Amino acid sequence: GDRAALVDAAAGAARAVVIVEPGTPDGYARVIEARDRLISAGFRVAAPCPHSAACPIVPGTDWCHFSARVSRSSLHRQVKGGSLAYEDEKFSYVAATRLPVSPAPARVVRKPQIRKGQVLLDLCETDPALRRTTVTKRHGDLYRAARDTDWGDPWPPPSADDGEEQH
Repeated sequence: GDRAALVDAAAGAARAVVIVEPGTPDGYARVIEARDRLISAGFRVAAPCPHSAACPIVPGTDWCHFSARVSRSSLHRQVKGGSLAYEDEKFSYVAATRLPVSPAPARVVRKPQIRKGQVLLDLCETDPALRRTTVTKRHGDLYRAARDTDWGDPWPPPSADDGEEQH
């Protein structure tokens, strides 16, 4: 109840709202709940979703989340018993606005799989649908862009407009 009241208060007070939760199934469920409340309040999703329709992920089968590398202080390493100077934090989020928005045509929702001569991208698309697409060397600039694409990036990238259709 408190979460719903907080989202409703934010929706009533702001033209844009960003909700961030841990990248767990429970965190994702809270983000989807907040996303639905924001859409009901007249907001449009700006990110990460390329649409404001229902999420195409079947509840309980998967969850939408992303990863960011975060630096760790020496105290942080001691407390967590880690040896690396960084940690990859998983998170789920939604950014929604009442302002005009042009979301990405698609979003990379899993780490791209780079194989010899091809890159496999798992995309959430405008339709809304989840789809795996394969970008091969014959796609030229689009293939080079796919090799540099990260989990969470929009697809296709604005700079990779070589006019070729991806398959």
